[in-house]
Amino acid sequence: MSKVWFITGVSRGFGREWAVAALERGDSVAGTARDLSTLDELVAKYPDTFQAIQLDVTDREGDFAAVRAAADRFGRLDVVVNNAGYGQFGMIEELSEEELRTQFETNVFGALWVTQAALPILRAQGSGHILQVSSIGGISAFQNLGAYHASKWALEGFSQSLAQEVAPFGVHVTLIEPGGFGTDWSGPSAKHAAPIEAYEPARAARAAQRSANRPGDPTATGAAILKVVDADKPPLRIFLGEVPLAIATADYESRLAVWREWQPVSAAAQGN
Repeated sequence: MSKVWFITGVSRGFGREWAVAALERGDSVAGTARDLSTLDELVAKYPDTFQAIQLDVTDREGDFAAVRAAADRFGRLDVVVNNAGYGQFGMIEELSEEELRTQFETNVFGALWVTQAALPILRAQGSGHILQVSSIGGISAFQNLGAYHASKWALEGFSQSLAQEVAPFGVHVTLIEPGGFGTDWSGPSAKHAAPIEAYEPARAARAAQRSANRPGDPTATGAAILKVVDADKPPLRIFLGEVPLAIATADYESRLAVWREWQPVSAAAQGN
């Protein structure tokens, strides 16, 4: 049976690739973008199965209206993808209050509002799948991306709780954790804090490290996402790309080693 998708951020990147993958196999997609003209090609090519919705995910009322419009158009929702987001670059000392709040408004609250809007529909159906687009940066962290990491760690936290809460209703939750891909995430979509000169050496070293990594091909991710949504028992978390597993393994092995080293102090703190 074909599926009905609701995907935010379909103008480009992962959202666009996954919308096309779903449409090409005969599924229906309600896709959102802040600039509706970026969706004209999809509307023209898939007039019966694609619905274009103008949306800024930071608008809570707009999120609820968009989800309802999609359900009204197609009769149900099977897959809800919170993809809209961006990367805020800047060392922690460099970040302004506005930059931090705006990062959270999009990456955390935008996903939260869409999730809340979809849940009554999915619960009533007794089925559904929510895909939260996180990042390897949702479980690890690097210099110059503290705001972005904070937002993705927040997304990871509420989504893991959510997965437990909605499982009795037949609703699945999956956190998609890509590594580096050839999207414009670090290009036109990114925002940058005003730099402090003292951090330039660290910034340059991090930029060199990132440029040395071979980015993944976004068009190759569509098949992987289809496998996730078609699985009888989809994972709570899945990486995209070859690199994230190595990063996660090293990070978690380091954490476990430190926790074990300090366990005597931790245990003594219990006091009984």
